[in-house]
Amino acid sequence: MQSVLIYSGGLDSTVLLYYLRDAGHELRCLGIDYGQRHRRELGSAAEISRRLGVEYRMADLAGLRPLLAVGALTGADAVPEGHYNDESMKLTIVPNRNMIMLSVAIGWAISLRFDAVAYAAHAGDHPIYPDCRPEFVESVEKAAALCDWHPVRILRPFIEKSKTDLVRLGAKLGVPFALTWSCYKGGERHCGRCGTCTERREAFQLAGVPDPTEYAA
Repeated sequence: MQSVLIYSGGLDSTVLLYYLRDAGHELRCLGIDYGQRHRRELGSAAEISRRLGVEYRMADLAGLRPLLAVGALTGADAVPEGHYNDESMKLTIVPNRNMIMLSVAIGWAISLRFDAVAYAAHAGDHPIYPDCRPEFVESVEKAAALCDWHPVRILRPFIEKSKTDLVRLGAKLGVPFALTWSCYKGGERHCGRCGTCTERREAFQLAGVPDPTEYAA
């Protein structure tokens, strides 16, 4: 299968990159700069793609930031720290982000005449993020089959897996976790305090896999 992967350079999408590669997919990786505070992740995506010899391209949509300037990732709110709960996770929602990303990826897949677009939504995402729910993706897939004469599938093989499951799978696949980026604060090192850092650290602990991440705290 030929697939475009929406690739952030984070833990989840890097495991998906290795998973699809192991399954024999011909891949193109798509990074998207939508004005996120943590665009540091895009450097990780480019480097990991380079090491694997997979074509990586970045769509520069940073001009959208004024239109999406709410919450903690594209707005002025502080990035929440500690364990996520429903309210703190909502601060990290970027309006319609996955629809925007999927639309760009579907367009590229159509131009390449590829079969599918893949993204790494997992079970920890969809209780809070509306655009990670299975019914959302099913609806987008129906639209992707109708928006052009070349239909495109949407692959989300991790939709029932936890982040802990992904760490275990990534360890088996040889994912270079130290090169991936999760922190929403986007400094030189993972802050160790924000919700994504907390989730990342706990996933390694629960999976029983050594965590190579350098945390500031």
